[in-house]
Amino acid sequence: ILHMAQVHLQHGATFLDIGASSTRPGAILSNADNEIKLLTPLVKALKKEFPEAYLSIDTYHAQVAKALADDGADIINDISGGRFDDQMFQTVADLKLPYIIMHIQGTPETMQENPHYEDVLTEVKSDLKNRIDLLSQLGHNNVVIDPGFGFGKTLHHNYELLRNLPAFHELNVPVLAGLSRKSMINRVLNCQPEDALNGTTSLNTIALMNGANILRVHDVKEAAESIKIVQYYLNR
Repeated sequence: ILHMAQVHLQHGATFLDIGASSTRPGAILSNADNEIKLLTPLVKALKKEFPEAYLSIDTYHAQVAKALADDGADIINDISGGRFDDQMFQTVADLKLPYIIMHIQGTPETMQENPHYEDVLTEVKSDLKNRIDLLSQLGHNNVVIDPGFGFGKTLHHNYELLRNLPAFHELNVPVLAGLSRKSMINRVLNCQPEDALNGTTSLNTIALMNGANILRVHDVKEAAESIKIVQYYLNR
C-alpha cells in the first residue's frame, strides 16, 4: 500500500482517499470498530512515510472520523453525506476538517435494486443543498459535494447528472466527480472494470469540461494528464 501511495503521489495525486469497507452495490454496512482497527495503522504509516500528503478517510461513521482525525487524517469523505450516522455532522463540525458530502439513494446493500426519481437533477441537487445548509447551521462550511454516480442511480440517471454537472456549481462549493471504472462505463462499452480505463478517461474529460473541480480516480497518471490538457484547452 505504501508503494501504491508513492506511485499515486508521484503521478500527481492531490490527496489519498482510503477506506476499510466496500460500498459496491449489495455491500452491507460496516462496523466502526473494525474500520478503526484496519485504518489506524495505515494512516499512521502513511503520515510517517509521506508527511506532506493529504489523507482522506472514506467512512460514514462519526467514530471513525474522530479516531482517524486524531491520527492525522485531513479530510472526511462520507458516501452517506451524514445519513447513516446522526453524529457525523456534529463530529465534522467539531473537527473542522474538509468534508465531502456524497448523494446516495438507499444504502449500498439496496441502492441499485430500483433507483427512482421524478427528476434526478432537481432531487439530487436539492438534497445536497439541504445537507450543506444543515452543516452551515453548525458553523461548518468547508465542504465538497459529490453527486454520487452509481450510488442509487440508473444508467440514465448517471448520464443525466453528468450532462448537467454545471448546475451543481449554483451551490457555491467544489464539485467532485467519481466516475472511475464504474458500471456507467462498463454497460455502455460492454466491458469489465479492468478494461474501462479509456472509458474512464472519456468521462473524466467530460466532467472536467462541465466544471468538476476534483476527480476521484484509480488511475492517477491518466487523470492528471486529462486535467492538464483540459486546463490548457480552456485557458487558451
